[in-house]
Amino acid sequence: MNKKRRIKVELRNILKDEVLFILDNVLKDMDDVCKCQQCRLDIAAIALNHLKPKYVVTEKGYVFSKTDSLKPQFSTDIITEITKAIDIVRNNPRHK
Repeated sequence: MNKKRRIKVELRNILKDEVLFILDNVLKDMDDVCKCQQCRLDIAAIALNHLKPKYVVTEKGYVFSKTDSLKPQFSTDIITEITKAIDIVRNNPRHK
């Protein structure tokens, strides 16, 4: 009997994980920015909407695509968009 091994497959934008990781590091050094969940997610959403998505389907794809994050320009692009998004949310928070 030939049974196929089932592999969990999901569609994922790995850039989301990178943005959230870098965002946490950037926010650590900023005292004048609200760090509540709403503001963090607003910042991440704005940054992600200005970055080219990096979708993967399998863990194998995740490993190969993850190598892009080792490139200095990759991190620089993310930090640039996060910084712009922080300014937007800082000036227009969705809470009082």
